[in-house]
Amino acid sequence: MLRIGICDDQSEARMLLENALENIFEQDGAGAQFFQFSSGEGLLDWYDKHQGELDLVFLDMEMHNLSGLETARALRARDESLQLVFCTGYSDYVYDGYSVGALGYLLKPPSDEKLRDVLARARAALLKNLDTTYICRTADSLYRIPLAQILYFSSDRRKIHCVTKNRTYTFYGKLDKVAASVGAEFLRIHQRHLVHIPAITSVEASSVTLAGGETLPVSRANRTQVLLALTRSGLEG
Repeated sequence: MLRIGICDDQSEARMLLENALENIFEQDGAGAQFFQFSSGEGLLDWYDKHQGELDLVFLDMEMHNLSGLETARALRARDESLQLVFCTGYSDYVYDGYSVGALGYLLKPPSDEKLRDVLARARAALLKNLDTTYICRTADSLYRIPLAQILYFSSDRRKIHCVTKNRTYTFYGKLDKVAASVGAEFLRIHQRHLVHIPAITSVEASSVTLAGGETLPVSRANRTQVLLALTRSGLEG
């Protein structure tokens, strides 16, 4: 299921686009969840609290205060893998989307053919990004978290906390299973902690310090393995 944001300061335009997309998903027997935003500021404020909860965002170019392009730049700074599509009534901005890696540029009202093409490319891009993304599910949502933003995972009984630069995601799981899925850039330093190696800024005999200043313990059982891994990465000492 795709989670789709629609940002336009005209309510009628938002509803028309959502209805057109809903019809496509219904015809294809697929599902989607929609979120509407009447301003770039509103979208950014929401996304700061819900990062990783959108897959695709349609942005109107001509909005009050923050334009679609300004909003896209702010979104891209928060999430490099979020798929962005511009919608506008004018063709003047057709080349502006390249500066933020936009997936497409649609003239209003977009045809079903154009929307289908964008949706197909969005799905392909999301699949391509799986190697650089950690996906976890809670009882009420699914999160797509860029690996580059993750500082560490920690376990607390049956719960896993995924700590990023901007927020913490909590879900049920096992740290061993997480470690097997995220790859060699993550290092088990403790029974309860799995750390992203690039996030480590300094190493002591029994602890590591991460970007942002947080310190985590290194267990005696993992100390040799940690020192060897950090030496290979050039971080030890």
